[in-house]
Amino acid sequence: MWQILAAPYLAAAALLVVAGAPKVVDPMPLVRALRSTSLPAGRALVRTFAVGELLVGAAALLLPGRTTAALVCAAYLAFTGFVGLALVRGGVLESCGCFGKADTPPTRAHLAVTALLALEAGALAVAPPGGPVWTADTLTRPATSVLLGFAVLLAVLAHAVMAVLPLATPAAVRSAATTRRRG
Repeated sequence: MWQILAAPYLAAAALLVVAGAPKVVDPMPLVRALRSTSLPAGRALVRTFAVGELLVGAAALLLPGRTTAALVCAAYLAFTGFVGLALVRGGVLESCGCFGKADTPPTRAHLAVTALLALEAGALAVAPPGGPVWTADTLTRPATSVLLGFAVLLAVLAHAVMAVLPLATPAAVRSAATTRRRG
């Protein structure tokens, strides 16, 4: 199973690192997003969560296995729950801060991506790799390069669905045009 799910797992883990870093630096977008859905929030809580997100992502990249896959699954289940809650309650009118400052409200596509990444990591938690996934000498093999390339592609596509696609909706385009005219 690992061979099939390795690239999405690596993409999910990398996205945890990429999404956690901006929240450590500036927790306020996520603080506002959490408050918009009536969830408790504060700078310290968000920074703690973001550091945890970074650590889980880094551990999942460096030590893939049952425990790290379960942690990645738990993180994406939490994200899926939050995005679903935001969609139901109409919260998070702006970005949660996961990918910087762009105005990226939650979408059903965002919900689907986080749910699929949770499902994929959960599957690996149930059936983890049998032994070391990569070592210094396997990183130079062509198959590993293809795997890593596919993981990067999946991470970029997932990022685009969650952070770029919402900016291309007709409402977002109108909002950006209005903002430019005022500015």
